[in-house]
Amino acid sequence: MVFDAPPAQSTAHSWMPSSPCGPGCIDPVDEIGTARVIGRLLGVAGLLVSFPVVNIVTPRGRREQLQRRYARTVLSCLGIRLRVVDNRSVGRADAGQSADARFGVPGEGLLIVAGHIGWTDVVVMAAVQPLGFVARADMVDWPLLGGLAKLMRVIPIERERLRELPGVVATIGERLASGDRIAVFPEGTTWCGRAYGTMRPALFQAAVDTATSVQPVRLRYLDAHGTQSTIPGFVGDDSFGTSAKRVLRSRGMVAEVVLAPVEYPGLDRRDLARRCEQAVRGADRSRHGAIEASEWIEATATRVQDPESAETRATPAVRRPSRLRPFRRSGRRATGHQETEGMTAAPA
Repeated sequence: MVFDAPPAQSTAHSWMPSSPCGPGCIDPVDEIGTARVIGRLLGVAGLLVSFPVVNIVTPRGRREQLQRRYARTVLSCLGIRLRVVDNRSVGRADAGQSADARFGVPGEGLLIVAGHIGWTDVVVMAAVQPLGFVARADMVDWPLLGGLAKLMRVIPIERERLRELPGVVATIGERLASGDRIAVFPEGTTWCGRAYGTMRPALFQAAVDTATSVQPVRLRYLDAHGTQSTIPGFVGDDSFGTSAKRVLRSRGMVAEVVLAPVEYPGLDRRDLARRCEQAVRGADRSRHGAIEASEWIEATATRVQDPESAETRATPAVRRPSRLRPFRRSGRRATGHQETEGMTAAPA
């Protein structure tokens, strides 16, 4: 089957980012008929099969326009309308909804950061402007989509191998310095859309190292009534197949992309991560925000959860240094959640 892809693997270590979102977060699907579902599926399959060939025969200077058009057609086949709101020009006449808005200027490096809801996020972002992604390494093995991932020059990240993260950050930096646009999902895992996690700072280091501007993006999905929808959420025990089936059956969905003012990198990745999170979330409160109250420590180039017990943390102790701290193997393991692109503690 076109959408038969392996589900995310179980948590490999106690520092793997996870979310509490699961089946209970997903809204009931306002379903379309079977004939329309089959039509959507055939349309998407045809586009995925034809894209590599058409992309190769298209002159290099026109490929970005072709890729953008393809991504928008895929969204249309999925029954998803795209709405882009450009808030980077607040106070000017051209502020507000703009179907032609882009992330950045071609040939100029830019790091794009957004919250992560599901696999449709990649298509939605590419429909605004083609760009590279940091993605879970096993995506390149998915049927059809794996080939597209290679064409998009996806930067793979091994969620189970924490020590490889500095190399991923270095690769992102090289791509940014060469003028690429790279999208990352700094939460490190998918959330349902109404709830969200903290933007972890490790991947922001690439922007700091290369003095590259960062484009915060607020991404959400709305149903036919304008209410925020969780149907595209890739959470809990979802496989790619079950998630794709839910999206293909849905009716009247809108993907809204809000471009916040660009953030300059500065010298501190933690400060940059906080500024971008504030730009994306604003005054919104996560339904599962309490899970982010845990403490975090430094480990090589990564920020990971302190595995000490709550009782140990409650005991008065000397203040921990803000620099490096060795790994600890003890501690609780996170379970039962999807871990995907941009992970700061392992993988989106």
